[in-house]
Amino acid sequence: MSEKFYVYMLLTQDNTLYCGYTDNVEKRFELHKSGKGAKYTRAHKPLKIVYTKEYSSKSEAQKEEYRIKHNLTRKEKLQLISASTANKNFR
Repeated sequence: MSEKFYVYMLLTQDNTLYCGYTDNVEKRFELHKSGKGAKYTRAHKPLKIVYTKEYSSKSEAQKEEYRIKHNLTRKEKLQLISASTANKNFR
């Protein structure tokens, strides 16, 4: 059985985006909502998951998280979200 990893983005109450990686998006989102997920999401309360993408290795997910965080502008992140939501429903 191969473990799966995910890159995700959250929309926060102050309309910012937070990007991370995990092996369980829902569990990680609940941690963020409870104030235990990341320093950033303690100050910027998460509203909803707006993007997820699955990877077959932790390394791949970490590289993509880094790329999104450090190489993409907000506009590019929003385009990535928009392209991914064409076939998905996020809560």
